[in-house]
Amino acid sequence: MASIFGFRSRDPARDRQADVSRLDRLAKLFEQIAAEIEAERVGLENRYRTTSTNAAFLVEAMENGSASDKRSSEVSALTQSILNCERRIAALSRQDGMMKGLRHSLDMVFDEDADSASAEFAWPAGAGRG
Repeated sequence: MASIFGFRSRDPARDRQADVSRLDRLAKLFEQIAAEIEAERVGLENRYRTTSTNAAFLVEAMENGSASDKRSSEVSALTQSILNCERRIAALSRQDGMMKGLRHSLDMVFDEDADSASAEFAWPAGAGRG
């Protein structure tokens, strides 16, 4: 029975500090991942515009007869690249949405922890606050 009476719980302030530290690290990781997604999306959109422009000029040149029909394989390759870019941009948009959802959920945990921490130290009804 002595072991039961020897148990001591941690200070709630220390628990809150550990929780805030953990959640802060997670928030920073979410921000880092979101920045990576955004950087990839921006770079991909730039390449998409360049590839689309190149494809348009090549098709126009072929239609005007200033480029040989043998270059049609280049058009096919550019078309495939454009389709791949569109698929990747869509995937990045889904990932970005997921990161926003996770960040919102994390913010909710922060809010709940803040509410419960203030409730722990709430003044009893009728007690003076200062």
